[in-house]
Amino acid sequence: MKPGLQFRLNQQLTLTPQLQQAIRLLQLSQLELEAELRQIAEGNPLLEFAEDAESEPDTVEAEAFPEPDFPLRDEAPAKASKEEDNATAPSEDLTPDWDDDRFPGEAGDYAGAPARGSGGDDESLEPQNAAHESLQQHLEWQLNLSQFSARDHAIAMAIIHALDEDGYLRDGIEAVASALPAVLRANHEEIDAVRQRVQRFDPTGVASLDLRDCLACQLTQFGADTPHRDLALRVVNEELELLARNDVGRIARKLKAPEEEVTAAAALIRSLDPRPGAALDATPVEYVAPDVYARRENGRWKVSLNPDAQPRLGLNQHYCSLIARARGDDATWMKGQLQEARWLLKSLQSRAETLTKVAEAIVRRQSAFLDYGPEAMHPLVLREVAEEVGMHESTISRVTTRKYMHTPRGTFELKHFFSSGVATEDGGSASATAIQAMLRKLILAEDPRRPLSDQALAEELHRRGIQVARRTVAKYREALRIPSSSERVRAG
Repeated sequence: MKPGLQFRLNQQLTLTPQLQQAIRLLQLSQLELEAELRQIAEGNPLLEFAEDAESEPDTVEAEAFPEPDFPLRDEAPAKASKEEDNATAPSEDLTPDWDDDRFPGEAGDYAGAPARGSGGDDESLEPQNAAHESLQQHLEWQLNLSQFSARDHAIAMAIIHALDEDGYLRDGIEAVASALPAVLRANHEEIDAVRQRVQRFDPTGVASLDLRDCLACQLTQFGADTPHRDLALRVVNEELELLARNDVGRIARKLKAPEEEVTAAAALIRSLDPRPGAALDATPVEYVAPDVYARRENGRWKVSLNPDAQPRLGLNQHYCSLIARARGDDATWMKGQLQEARWLLKSLQSRAETLTKVAEAIVRRQSAFLDYGPEAMHPLVLREVAEEVGMHESTISRVTTRKYMHTPRGTFELKHFFSSGVATEDGGSASATAIQAMLRKLILAEDPRRPLSDQALAEELHRRGIQVARRTVAKYREALRIPSSSERVRAG
């Protein structure tokens, strides 16, 4: 062997295009899958959706596509699940981000309805929702109808586009000043003067710097003769923290006002809108259709695919029949298209089988939740389901993201059934979901005049055998969007 020469032996698994396609289809949501398949079908004449060919008797459903009269060289997608379990793609990470709670492209009218753009005669009869007006558009419309100088108009536009979804100017005057062109050279006082004019647009209180500023702006819009308005302004400007704790007696003593008047002023304040921009939130309502159903039959939980959610894709028999008569390049091209079509259909079949297996494993592990509710949810991690169904954790991650299961207790994303565990005194564990359900139940049953603190909630869970720290209780409470005990206090 010549000096300097080295031999290395290593193994590397290369994902075939067919296997990559199978993995990609697995991670798509219902609507994304339909869009992907329609795009593929547009370029492959041997593929056809059932609803696109209702008048074509020679279209075959995916479950009964014919075997061609020539050999197919590769059956890789039929083994997609098994290969994927052992495959690691070094160049592409297909694992979804579990912190991403967005569901792009979901819509509830997919199941059992003709696909949009299919050219059906009834397409024009579908409900057509008007474009939702955003907060910024609503304020700009009012700005253009108001008498602002060109300079103030530019400042107002910068303010409007700096507002958050609640209508607040959270980043303050400085953020607006930095967004303005240098030629304007507007100082903070000038910007704040324009901001106060925008505050009186509809909805009143937008462009406020904080909650106190927002409530005070709304109160000043009431006439001076409005009962308890002036006292309400004093409470907002001086004792907002005590109002949050509903400590009417202390507010009355500090402001030297009768308690009944403070109570009336507090009622006036609570009639205001602390999030004036939220009513014009342009975020569309998102709907989902379940991919699978969980039903109780003869005392046992059964899982079935939603037939309306499965792509009704098949082979066009007419084009398949032309292959035998084709010659030359045409024959080669059509045989390639048929092979790709069969790979795709097998990938879809593999996707459906994988989804069913994973859903069945989840239902077996979480049958107590289906029987008794959130407090009975068991801890469950991806590895446990992966081991049960014989697949890789990344596969379980893909198949549980943006896939939904309908149960008698509601429709849930499959990843909802996974949660970490907290140790219990008997050596077992309780899921984070179950603990949150217990916390919600404890808070709903508490004395509104003396709500339970996070420490008291932790101690109550300890008495029930669940070892959880106060900071963990606070984290779970915040995840449930439940205010702290000082904010939950109510007068008796």
